[in-house]
Amino acid sequence: MNTTGGCQCGAVRFRVEGELGEASICHCRMCQKAMGGLFGPFVSAPAEALVWTRGERKRFQSSNKVHRGFCGDCGTPLTYEYAGARHIGLAIGALDRPAEAPPAEQLESPERVPFFDDLASLPVHRTDEPRAAAHLAGIVSYQHPDHDTAEWPPKG
Repeated sequence: MNTTGGCQCGAVRFRVEGELGEASICHCRMCQKAMGGLFGPFVSAPAEALVWTRGERKRFQSSNKVHRGFCGDCGTPLTYEYAGARHIGLAIGALDRPAEAPPAEQLESPERVPFFDDLASLPVHRTDEPRAAAHLAGIVSYQHPDHDTAEWPPKG
């Protein structure tokens, strides 16, 4: 099985030739900051199975042991790279099919936001509700599609 993914603008793309490993979410402050979210969702892949098919990621050394990869053009978080490890963490949201990497565990941290457990109980506004549908109808996406293309960005 091959898994593909990349950044939002399409400048950086990757493929994992083989199976993905375990997926998890981390609640530490470094992951929160690196992802710009409430936690860091990552799935592991053997480093030798990861092929960069378009562009190159930039890397930031977030600690003495970890580099975090991202797109230098659009800023999309892509990797968690632990020094000397044989596996690399891929941001689940950067996968073309993120539903294929469901987290199996959470890594606890004192920085975990206190309302995290309550998120699933928040009201949900469906996309077919009139207000949401009107808003969505006016959006033109410039995001790279969730698949590899022969030509990106498209000409025209």
